Amino acid sequence: MTRIENRTWDELHLGDAATLERTLTAQDIALFAAMSGDINPAHVDEDYARGDRFGHVVAHGMWGGALISAVLGTQLPGPGTIYLEQSLRFLRPVAVGDTVRAGVRVAGKDESKRRVSLDCTVLNQRGEQVIVGTALVLAPTEKISREAVEMPSVALYWKGRRHEALIAQARGLPPLRTAIVHPVDELSLHGAFAAAQAGLIVPVLVGPQRRIGDAAARVGIDLAGCERIDTEHSHAAAATAVALARDGKVEALMKGALHTDELMQAVVAANGGLRTGRRISHVFAIDAPAYPRMLYVTDAAINIQPDLPAKADIAQNAIDLVRALGVESPRLAILSAVETVSADLRSTLDAAALCKMAERGQLVGAILDGPLAFDNAVSEAAAQAKGIASAVAGRADILLAPDLEAGNILAKQLEYLADAQTAGIVLGARVPIVLTSRADGVPARLASCAIALLWARRPLAPTP
Repeated sequence: MTRIENRTWDELHLGDAATLERTLTAQDIALFAAMSGDINPAHVDEDYARGDRFGHVVAHGMWGGALISAVLGTQLPGPGTIYLEQSLRFLRPVAVGDTVRAGVRVAGKDESKRRVSLDCTVLNQRGEQVIVGTALVLAPTEKISREAVEMPSVALYWKGRRHEALIAQARGLPPLRTAIVHPVDELSLHGAFAAAQAGLIVPVLVGPQRRIGDAAARVGIDLAGCERIDTEHSHAAAATAVALARDGKVEALMKGALHTDELMQAVVAANGGLRTGRRISHVFAIDAPAYPRMLYVTDAAINIQPDLPAKADIAQNAIDLVRALGVESPRLAILSAVETVSADLRSTLDAAALCKMAERGQLVGAILDGPLAFDNAVSEAAAQAKGIASAVAGRADILLAPDLEAGNILAKQLEYLADAQTAGIVLGARVPIVLTSRADGVPARLASCAIALLWARRPLAPTP
């Protein structure tokens, strides 16, 4: 490990100097803004900064001041130094990619108080002065030489940023007239009205109107002007909403405060449901901060133990959705516990069959590979370590789970352990169905409505 050592009062002489060099990154700017609360758009908003006189995002001047502080605290005088005051002038901006050198030089010593004054300068890679000034410190009197404290790594991310991009992508499209099924709790109503305010849906509230009114009053939502259809209970709300969709009176359904199976029983009913020739399935759109792209997981909500024909439909549903959302040729990984085909593990046999079906044109619009274990599907390093040569391994857009249990556990692990944000819709019915967990907040519901809108308004060109 790196050692740090100070120079005591007695060891300091006029003219002693030390420097520290650092290249500014976008993460430095974001971290400083998050720590300080300074969200001046000149520092954190690239679009705003382009119109600013600098033409680019620049670091807060105190970032350079922090480098000076680092030199004082670790090198000169070093550990044990007490920072008393500073006076700095900020002469030039520092942009992402600039390399600066912060330096301090002993300019004076106050014998009576054991204080040291230092001239401070920060230069950019062109030798131009960025910061100049002075610092006054109380120098240490005891010698300190020790290993530097190992600091934790810092990873910054914007939760839900990819979902926000989908919402932006959906703006301007005609909103979907959407039946909100049994929205008798605050989250359901808040999510529906937030989606309406964002121009994604036109809500039709289907359920017990007294309970809906009570929930609206609790969150301060004005229901005036919103179409409402009274039903006795959640079962009736599901049946009524499905009938509205079947009759073309709404273009989408959105789950409220009822169980998924209660809503889906009405959707898949043999008489009066919303079935089509395609298997009905669910797709999670998961914005996982540590993954470099949106990750779509299917099926984790509808089909419990799908057989091969069902998996083919589940895969095609997901492929069609992801293409509609802008990924021209998505990579689909068929998950199992291993990467080799085994007669003892049905999921590997299904994976092999699905890949062959894709080769023969029975599944279209994506690149398929499987069986792949989860690590090989999402980590190029893991795939390389195991010698897997694949266009999909390590770069999957879509994960096809072997069954509902595995898919649901995977999606919930990403949400609760990896701080991912999830959204999701049901496909294969006559209309898209916004199907989120009853515990999901407004952002998940907004993103799900945006996905449903993009799906419903997609160009209906034939799939290649």
